[in-house]
Amino acid sequence: MTTITAPETTLSSAVASDGAPVPLLVHRPANPRGWIVWAHGGSWQHGSAAAWAPVTAALAASSGWVVVSVEYRLAPAHRFPAAVLDVLAALDWAETHSGDLPVVVGGDSAGGTIAASAALARRDTGDRVPAQVLAYPPLDPRCASPSYRARSGAFPNRADLRAAWRLWMDSTPEPTILPTPLEAPSLAGLAPVSLVVGSDDPVRDDVIAYADRLRADCIPTTLEVLPGVGHADVLSPRSRVLSAVPAALSESSLSELSTPTPQPTHLEGTPS
Repeated sequence: MTTITAPETTLSSAVASDGAPVPLLVHRPANPRGWIVWAHGGSWQHGSAAAWAPVTAALAASSGWVVVSVEYRLAPAHRFPAAVLDVLAALDWAETHSGDLPVVVGGDSAGGTIAASAALARRDTGDRVPAQVLAYPPLDPRCASPSYRARSGAFPNRADLRAAWRLWMDSTPEPTILPTPLEAPSLAGLAPVSLVVGSDDPVRDDVIAYADRLRADCIPTTLEVLPGVGHADVLSPRSRVLSAVPAALSESSLSELSTPTPQPTHLEGTPS
């Protein structure tokens, strides 16, 4: 993979639909190929754009894409859908600054969950639907699939992740946003999705289930399961997931995508 010159890093901000400020850390390589709005991991409770800066800067440098890293609000002080609203605001901001370049949404771990929810919310409100590039997002609040029990001692363990879901999710119904795309009756109308997960990751089956649902609804989908890789791999100095994300961004279905056509009406049975 060709390494691009180190990107320029600046601070900016957006405003969420509920009025909350959304700080943004922007890594801008020379002659960018596109823009990706990125949500960091941390079980919806931890992490920050600053803590993930080595990851997001490396992603910008290796991909040649502008990376807009979102300082989204954390649980339990700010429960769902606050973080999703922050990513939606970052998408709006990126689209006003990207010119004719494509804007996609992505994230790792809990940030991938948030990014997927934001893309689905865009579909359900009739806005432009961004393509998704997601690294090992947990997608089932029950953590019920066999991969959660496959490896004793694997991170994250099922009990801790279920507790993290409970701390993030609010009991108040949200009419236009879902916490996970697996709760949607249909995924039709989404833009292309690229998924990366390790074979040893407890959330592996969640990611595979999402890929299966997407393909069943005729969404262009790529899934890479990396042998021997566990969760939180983007934080590893020799991350294989972080190498896979630029490759996903180079896929023609993503790099040529600019402004997907909004769906003229909501699909029957989807939130509105």
